[in-house]
Amino acid sequence: MKRAALMLCTVLLSFNVAALSLSDLTQQDTATGLKDALSQGARVAVRELGQPGGFSDNPDVRIELPGKLGSAARTLKMMGMGSQITALENSMNQAAEAAVPQAETILINAISSMSLSDAKGILTGGEDAATRYLESSSRDDIRALFLPAVKQATDQVGVAQQYNALATQAAGFGVVDSSASSVESYVTEQALDGLFEMIAQQEATIRSDPAAAASSLAQKVFDAL
Repeated sequence: MKRAALMLCTVLLSFNVAALSLSDLTQQDTATGLKDALSQGARVAVRELGQPGGFSDNPDVRIELPGKLGSAARTLKMMGMGSQITALENSMNQAAEAAVPQAETILINAISSMSLSDAKGILTGGEDAATRYLESSSRDDIRALFLPAVKQATDQVGVAQQYNALATQAAGFGVVDSSASSVESYVTEQALDGLFEMIAQQEATIRSDPAAAASSLAQKVFDAL
């Protein structure tokens, strides 16, 4: 009898937990759960992208040659420039990998500054609503950090010189025009795109599987959606 009563209590408790909705949670709990999940996603993204191969080995974020130069890469490889293209793209990705760790503090500060009133609207938005909010509130600040870091990294391995030399050769073959944006700005924007893409993937994972959240409060909040 005692065992049956215990099982009944467990079932009822499970039902109550499963029946939770956002309206059952305080604004503070909702915001804290969201911040926990977003902080987790930001840290995972920075850790994964900031290691060797973080960009270059991930087809979702790998940085390739831009615009017409990128579309002409196959032709250029047929003209004997394959090793030059590979070396340049590897250097661009390494520059992004070197810059990304600097983003973590700005991301965490932006998450901490999220207001209670913002949290519920973000939670009931699209699968990347929190990421887009974070991007709008931090991208400019991260860009200001990334650009000099990327420039330093590209200068060390001569990426700008490689890029300009390749663009000049490509223009000579008639496969790309002679005008091109600075390689530092291009790599910086691609690194930013990759960073927020990875955060969005983490957010989507937690939205679809709340158990993937590290904190119990984040699990409760996303399970209530």
